[in-house]
This record gives sequence, structure tokens and C-alpha cells, in this order.
Amino acid sequence: MSIPRFELERYFARHEFAARYLLCCSDCEPVPMDELLELADEEAGDLWSSLRLGYTESAGHPLLRDAIAATYRAIRREDVLVAAPEECICLTMTALLEAGDHVVCTFPGYQSLFEIARSIGCDVSLWVPDEDAGWRFRVEDLSALLRDETRLVVANFPHNPTGALPAVAEFEAMVDLIRDAGAALLSDEMYRGLEIGDAEPLPAACDLYGRALTLSGLSKAYGLAGLRIGWLACRDGEALERVAEAKDYTTICSSAPSEILALIALRNRDELIVRQRARIERNLAHLDRVLEEHAGQLCWNRPQAGSVGFVRVDCAEDTDRFCADLVEEAGILLLPSSVFSYGARHVRIGFGREDLPEVLDRFAVWLGERLG
Repeated sequence: MSIPRFELERYFARHEFAARYLLCCSDCEPVPMDELLELADEEAGDLWSSLRLGYTESAGHPLLRDAIAATYRAIRREDVLVAAPEECICLTMTALLEAGDHVVCTFPGYQSLFEIARSIGCDVSLWVPDEDAGWRFRVEDLSALLRDETRLVVANFPHNPTGALPAVAEFEAMVDLIRDAGAALLSDEMYRGLEIGDAEPLPAACDLYGRALTLSGLSKAYGLAGLRIGWLACRDGEALERVAEAKDYTTICSSAPSEILALIALRNRDELIVRQRARIERNLAHLDRVLEEHAGQLCWNRPQAGSVGFVRVDCAEDTDRFCADLVEEAGILLLPSSVFSYGARHVRIGFGREDLPEVLDRFAVWLGERLG
């Protein structure tokens, strides 16, 4: 298998820990370790204090899988496989796809969601939203892409990088189309729970469709990316077992400390996510102000969910150059749309971090100086 360079991750590898200010993070504010431990109930606290650093169960700690299953309607412990989120993507593609299979994937998006399938030898069709309609992913466009030989549809809602979120009825119609086509569905739901304003949360794909694999984890909405804990939830036991068998060739099992910390987080899910949503709402008010002040240079479709958005830069012809100048001159990191293979007119902005108001003010000053 020959796979191209992961442009987004290589970009972050060069700049993320060198830039002074980050304005493009995909995750929410990281939770301090001591704050998370303060939330532990007696059982989880005992598990933490008595923890021995040996191997863990390959599928994940039973109590952790119970806690994950409890976030869905139709999922049991046996329907959950714990692994790092990126690992889940790679394992699913490797286990379920073969050369010549047809795959449909939302685009733009996280590169592994479509590139791994391509590297296997699959024919990948990209499902592209309409920017003028608020980054809307149209049901009829999905219908036109599906074929008799479609093996897998990969969907990402809430969507990274645009923040788009279909209406519940639209999402259910999408799932019905996939079911009728006889395809499996890999549903990336990493931002589920971060709906903005009165946006209605989508049902989990694994609750709607027996052949759906819901991908989720603690990296985005929970602010716990450092735990490297994610999961697949799926009622198709045969498919999940094939993914589990593929995991024997990667990490085998998860980190023992991370699993207990993840259990604490999931047992306090509402409290952690409420904090992040409140921060997002505060930050969006600052973003609205800056974008209004620079309406002739920057514009966007306001995200409906998640902690990222896709801003069109009308004051620059090339956002690669724009972002390079910004990080060099002001120490602020934005993500150019070229890392998503989506032209050179947009940037991804992240608004889940606590220091966003300060970074935005610095960005506004730099932009004003640049435009004279």
C-alpha cells in the first residue's frame, strides 16, 4: 500500500509547537489532569489509585465500553471497540475494503477518511457541499454518487472543516439511501454534542442503521486529545470483529491510564461538554465581531456545530502565502485550505480554545496593518 503524505498533519508537525498562537485548532480547550481527577466517582477513583501498568483488554476496559454504550440508544458493550480515533479510521478501511470497491466520502475533510481507501485501490467519489447554500450536503447529490458496487459511504457530521450540520430529516434520508444501496456507513461523529445555538443534534448513525460504524472519541468535544482514546460503535458484529482482528497488528490495546481517565470523562460527559459549549458560544461572539469589522476581506457561513469553521479570504489570492506571512510576522497559525486539497481561498479557524479573544485581537491588528 502506497499512501500520500498527510498534508494537514505534516503542516501541524512543522508549525503547531513552534507558533506562539494557534487559531486553527480542531479541538476544544484541553482539560487539566487535576480537574478531571476531581470528577472521579469512588469506583473510578479506586481504579485510578490501584492501577497497574500492564496490558489492557484489546476491545477496551469493560466499564469504559459500558460508559461509551450508554451514550447511544441501541448499543451494548459488545458493540464497542476502543482505539485511537485515527487508528479506527485506518483499521476500518483496512478491514472492510478491497481494491476495486467504490467508496463515497464527504469532502473537504480529514485526509485519511478518503485517502486510505484510495491507497487500498478503491474508486473514491467525493461528496462536496454547496458553499453558497451554507455548506449544505445535498441528499440528491449523495443519491447521484451511489452505485450498485458502492461498498462504503464515509460521512462526517458535524463537519470538519466547515461546521455544517444537516437537518435531522436530511440525515435520516441520507442513511436510508445508504441502506437501500446495501453499503456500510462509517460516520465520523467526533464533534457530536457541540451543536451551536438551537441546532438540533443528529441521531447517532449506529442507532439508525445496523451496518453503520460510528466513529467518536474524546479528542474534540471533551478536550482530551492527549488521552488518544476513541471508539467504534457498531451493531454489525462480523464487521466489528474484522476491525478488532486488524487491531492486533497495530496497538493491540489502549493505554491503561488513558482508559481510566476516559471512564471518568464519560461518566461526567454532560459537565465537560457543557463547559466546552459555553466557551464556544463566547468565542463565536468575538469571531462575529471580527468578521463583521473585516466583512470586505473575510467571510464565512457561520458553523452550526463543532469548534471549527471555514473562512473565505477575499483579501488574498493565495491562502498558503497568507498563512505563511501570518505565522512568520505575527506568530499566529491558521490552516490554509490547500491542506484539504480544496483550493487556495479558504482557511480553517478553530474557536474552541480559551485564548481565542486574545489571538483574534492580534490577528485583527496584523490584518489591519497588512491592508494598510
